[in-house]
Amino acid sequence: MVQFITSRLAGDRRKSPRREFRGVPQRRSVRLLVAAGIAALVALATWVQPVRAEPGVKPNILIIIADDLGFSDLGCYGGEIATPHLDRLAGDGLRCTQFYNTGRCWPTRAAVLTGFYPHQVRRDTLPGVRPSGGRGVRPPWAPLLPQRLQPLGYRSYHSGKWHLDGMPLATGFDRSYYLRDQGRFFNPQVHWQDDRKLPPVQPGTDYYATTAIADHAIDCLVEHADRHAEQPFFHYLAFTAPHFPLHALPADIKRNREAYQAGWEAVRARRWQKQQAMGLLSATLSPVERDLGPPYAFPDAIRQLGPGEVNRPLPWTELTSAQREFQAEKMAIHAAMIDRVDREIGRVLKQLRAMDALDNTLIMFLSDNGASAEIMVRADGHDPTAAAGSAKSYLCLGPGWSTTCNTPFRKHKTWVHEGGIATPLVLHWPAGLGKAGRLDQTVGHVIDLVPTILQVAGVDDPPPADARELDPPPFPGRSLLAVWQQGQPVARDDLWWAHEGNRAIRIGDWKLVAAGEDGEWELYNLKSDRSETNDLAGRHPQRVAEMANVWQMRHDEFRRVALQGL
Repeated sequence: MVQFITSRLAGDRRKSPRREFRGVPQRRSVRLLVAAGIAALVALATWVQPVRAEPGVKPNILIIIADDLGFSDLGCYGGEIATPHLDRLAGDGLRCTQFYNTGRCWPTRAAVLTGFYPHQVRRDTLPGVRPSGGRGVRPPWAPLLPQRLQPLGYRSYHSGKWHLDGMPLATGFDRSYYLRDQGRFFNPQVHWQDDRKLPPVQPGTDYYATTAIADHAIDCLVEHADRHAEQPFFHYLAFTAPHFPLHALPADIKRNREAYQAGWEAVRARRWQKQQAMGLLSATLSPVERDLGPPYAFPDAIRQLGPGEVNRPLPWTELTSAQREFQAEKMAIHAAMIDRVDREIGRVLKQLRAMDALDNTLIMFLSDNGASAEIMVRADGHDPTAAAGSAKSYLCLGPGWSTTCNTPFRKHKTWVHEGGIATPLVLHWPAGLGKAGRLDQTVGHVIDLVPTILQVAGVDDPPPADARELDPPPFPGRSLLAVWQQGQPVARDDLWWAHEGNRAIRIGDWKLVAAGEDGEWELYNLKSDRSETNDLAGRHPQRVAEMANVWQMRHDEFRRVALQGL
């Protein structure tokens, strides 16, 4: 059970039998019943119609979540980074253009796995609710998704980042590799397998976090096909990339190095042109906010990182040659980390094909927040003489490239303007999603994932959306299954955000948003101004007041919910 981890801890590069791709048939897999006399006709039909699951066969669920990936980083969302596996999933499935996260890692993960706003379950901070936020403990009525799926016959697996309260197996997962140490992609010191702590990874092994996380996912899938093929599975595959520190394999960096010499304005312009050609968004390219830097000031880190670092998205032409070289290398490492994520996803997909499970697996790929403008030095510190991207370096993306990665939106991770909360969402499920290659413009949020997955798994009557009971409250999200399958509209009152004083509410096409506790409310009509460039607050003071009142009502409601039982 621990073979893939122990081999990496020992620096053993030999492939274990558990890591080989094996084509083990699944009794619940998609099968086409082909009559001998019409074989050719049926074969032709499979080219033009979605494959359908056998009646009564529950689909598998695979959630893949990246960490600090920007809205435009994937090729299928306008980026120049090579992401062929995700692009292929998008081409055979759906791309959602108006899907949201919470703007930060641990609140998003709480919403993804509980179906509630993180504030409701004490996983983001509310006044007077202690503990809440990153150290908050969920109330008993907010189990994680595996605990809801287990009675429906699912086995559940976790690979990668956690950032939730409790431990994976104790909260419903059947197997887990939990990588807590995000500061060391090459030699993590704190990680667990099946809720048992593993020894630190020593320098000099071939361990790399993104690959190790995918190795574990493949190991779980192989075991599932061997021992549990009669059951559907839920797999939560949570990569730690491209979160800082910018650590990547040398070959991956080399492959991406030349793309960023032209600077962040040029790359951003090319991404925007590609997005327009795709018909991805109806918006304008937002102006670069030259005075907006990292959300937290670490002046000592800036000094430690040396003369190449800058903490503002200055015009590329105003940078020194040393700064341009340093900044271009940072973006090459960020791209390399995403390149590697896509390659490892490709290995996971290969295993699904070998199991004959790909067609009847609902795959969702998203990011926990927008790209990060943060600049800091943690873990083992930064050695300025070490190769950029190596274990002894500690680099962060910073606001120049974060602005590019979040094209065409404003601001970054932690803010709740579109740059902080808009995520790509790639969906793939040939047996269930119908016509492939579509852009879906439906407004969705990570609170919608649990209700959707439960309906996919066979729960047709989730808690009523208009219930007034707060013990436990109903799911605040909506199932999007009918939206994704038939394009049916979804009715909701509003979507709500609050994080570290940043606030927002979206009602229909209107969004009210403020940066920081002292920030003034800004009002945007996202139907015509998705990039939040034309503030209409002064022209619609009554709408501002009404929406601000709804925001406060939700805040107070969620606080009452979070206080129950404390």
